[in-house]
Amino acid sequence: MPSSLFSIPLPLPRYQGTWPNLNLRALVALALLLPSWALAGDAFPGGVYPWQPPEGAEQITFRNRPVMRLNGQALVGVPLAQPLGPATIAFQLNGEAQLHEFQVADKAYTEQHITLANKEMVNPNPQQLERIRDESALQRALYLRFSPAKQLEKKFITPLDGLTTSLFGHRRFFNGQARNPHSGLDIAAPTGTPIIAPASGRVMLADSLYYNGKAIFLDHGQGLVTMFCHLSEHSVSEGELVQQGQEIGLVGATGRVTGPHLHYSVSLNGYRVDPTVFQQVFASIAGTSD
Repeated sequence: MPSSLFSIPLPLPRYQGTWPNLNLRALVALALLLPSWALAGDAFPGGVYPWQPPEGAEQITFRNRPVMRLNGQALVGVPLAQPLGPATIAFQLNGEAQLHEFQVADKAYTEQHITLANKEMVNPNPQQLERIRDESALQRALYLRFSPAKQLEKKFITPLDGLTTSLFGHRRFFNGQARNPHSGLDIAAPTGTPIIAPASGRVMLADSLYYNGKAIFLDHGQGLVTMFCHLSEHSVSEGELVQQGQEIGLVGATGRVTGPHLHYSVSLNGYRVDPTVFQQVFASIAGTSD
């Protein structure tokens, strides 16, 4: 669709502050200019903690969940709800249980206030709540899946070029009611704009969900899962193996939305992490940081 047709539909969410007029590529580039707590290697809620385990370390886990290994390092997803202060990674070395302690520092996430005309997307009825509970259980199971390591590209690419309208970690209020923090990035683009796979993987789910609308989950191996929500169309099917850069769906406005956009999430060891931070950490460890 020509860019001249692009317009952000009203009403837009009421945001406390200035809307960030950035795309994901710009956010990754700006990560190099962020303060030390926001850079690769520092642990904070919603971040990625890379750790170099001792040679021979096995069965590396965080909060009893196995973690991803990349070029000898462990990539640990830190949940948004992680308590501040000391945290531990467990592992086996020469048949003995060992612990590695690291510190989780604070990170301030701003508030975002959103007004929705569809009240059932804020206060669902009992039948809808039952559907939401079932879908939540399904999504948790997908996020916790730990498949064998896959041969990944050395760099994750941006799934969609567009205006970033909501950052990861926002403390969200819908129609004045507090809800879960924002667990991904929202990227606005016209309905029908192609969305591409940021890396090769297998389609775990291609379905329609209550809040997420038409959604796709990709399994990239070792507990690394990406999610794409609010699509107008799926371009792939469950079980399909997709390649980096392949079209997987089209931008839409399905589910809980105020207009057409992509909600893009990255999950490590079952926890949603900031896609911008993940992309930077992954590239630096894979040897393609720029």
